[in-house]
Amino acid sequence: MSTTELDITGREPQLAPAGRRDHWSSRISFVLAAAGSAVGLGSIWKFPYITGVNGGSWFVLVYLGCVVLVALPILIAEILIGRTAQRSTVGAFRALSRRGGIWVGVGWLGLAAAFLILSYYFVVSGWTLHYAWLAVSGALFASAPSEYGELFAGVHASPSINLFWFFVFIAITTAIVIGGVQRGIERCCRALVPLLLLVMVLMLIEAARGPGFAPGLRFVFGLQGSITSHGALEALGHSFFTLSLGMGAMITYGSYLSRRDDAVASASMVAGFDTVISLLACMAIFPIIFAFGLDADAGPGLVFVSLPVAFAQMAGGPVWAALFFLLLAIAALSSTISLFEVLVSHLVDERRMARLRACLLTAGALALAGIPAALSGGTSLFGTKMQAATAGWFGGEGKNWFDLVDYVSSNWLLPISGLGIALFFAWRVGAQAREQAFRSGSRFGRLYWSWVWLLRYLVPPAVVLVFLQASGLVSA
Repeated sequence: MSTTELDITGREPQLAPAGRRDHWSSRISFVLAAAGSAVGLGSIWKFPYITGVNGGSWFVLVYLGCVVLVALPILIAEILIGRTAQRSTVGAFRALSRRGGIWVGVGWLGLAAAFLILSYYFVVSGWTLHYAWLAVSGALFASAPSEYGELFAGVHASPSINLFWFFVFIAITTAIVIGGVQRGIERCCRALVPLLLLVMVLMLIEAARGPGFAPGLRFVFGLQGSITSHGALEALGHSFFTLSLGMGAMITYGSYLSRRDDAVASASMVAGFDTVISLLACMAIFPIIFAFGLDADAGPGLVFVSLPVAFAQMAGGPVWAALFFLLLAIAALSSTISLFEVLVSHLVDERRMARLRACLLTAGALALAGIPAALSGGTSLFGTKMQAATAGWFGGEGKNWFDLVDYVSSNWLLPISGLGIALFFAWRVGAQAREQAFRSGSRFGRLYWSWVWLLRYLVPPAVVLVFLQASGLVSA
C-alpha cells in the first residue's frame, strides 16, 4: 500500500513506519478485540431494555437497518484512518490532515469522550461485579423479590460500594493494558469474548426450555405492533453508539492492523458480532421475563431489578444469576480495555511515554476524575447538590455528576466526533486516496461507491438528527 494513500493536501502525509508499531498477531485477534469493545454493556444491558421500552420487533428491524446504513460506514472510516496512519486518534488526524486545526480537533474530541465515558463507565462496570458477588454469596436472594428495586437504589446510593468496585475495575483494566497489544489486550480478548459468547449461548438454551421462549421470539422478531418516531431515533442513536464510534477506540485498534489487512471485512465482522450478541441478549432475557409475568418495558431496571426477580423463581436461579452478571462484567471489561487503550496509546504515540508509565498515569487520572461519579448517588456535593446546581440547565431537570458527564459525552462529544469523521473521509480526503484506502487488501472493493454515497449523503444528516434529538434541541 502506498504511504500516500490519504494524501489530501497534495503532499505526502507524515505516517508512522508500519514496522515500528505493535500489531495484532492476526486479523481475528483484531475482530475479537474490536467486537469486545463494541459489545459492552450497551449490547447486553441497554439494547434489551430499550427494545422492551420501544415495543420489540419493529424497533429491532429499524435498528438493524441503521447499523448497516449509518454505523457501519463510520466504523469502516475509523478503522481505515487508524490503519493508514498507524497512530492513535489525535496523531492519526494530525498525520493525515497535514494542517491540524479542525480535523485534529476531531481527534481530541474522541480522546475527551473516551476519558469522560471511562470516568463513569467504571462505576457502572463495578455494579456488575457487585451483583455477581451478591449472586455467588447468596445475598442477592436473601431479600424478597419486592425489595430488589430498593436493593439497586441502595447500591447506586452507596459511596463505599461504588468506590470499592470502581477501584477494583480500574486495577483489573490497568493490569491487562500494561501487557501491551499482543500480550495484554489480545490475550485477554481471545479468552473473554469466546467466554462471553459461551455464557450467552448457555443462557439462551435455558431460556429456550421455558414457556416464555415463544412469546420472546414473537416480541423480538414477530413484526407486531408499531414504532414511534422517538423509537426510530433511539434505534438510530443506539446503532451509532453501540459500535464504540466517535470515541477513538476503533481508530486506535485499527492502528494496530497491518496496512495489508482487509479493513472493510474486519469492520463488517465487528458490526455483525455486536449485532448477534445484542439479539442473543434479547432472546436470553425476554423469555425469562415473559415466563414469570414481568414487564418487558421496565427500562434500565430490567437487568438489575426485573431479572433478579425472575432468577429468584427459577430452578438453579443463583447459578444463572451469577453467570449472567459475570457475563455483564466480561462485556464491561472488554469495553473499558479499549477506551483505556485509547488514552494510553495517545501518551505512547504523542508523548513518547513508556507503556507502564502511561498506564499508571492514565489510571491515576481516571481514578481522580471518576470519584465524583462514584459519589453521585448519595447526598454529597456530586449528588443532590449537583442536581440543584444544574436545575436550570436541562429544561428544569437537574443532573448529578454521573448523569451530567454521561449527557455531555453521549449527546455532544460522540455525535460531533462521529460527524467529523464522516465529513473528513467523505469530503476532505482526495478521491483517489480514499478509493485506494478502501480497496487496498479488501475483497469488497465493488462496494466502494455505495460506501462513499452513504458516508456523504446519509450518514451526516442521520448523525445530526441523532445529535439534535438526544440533546433535546428537537423532539421526536
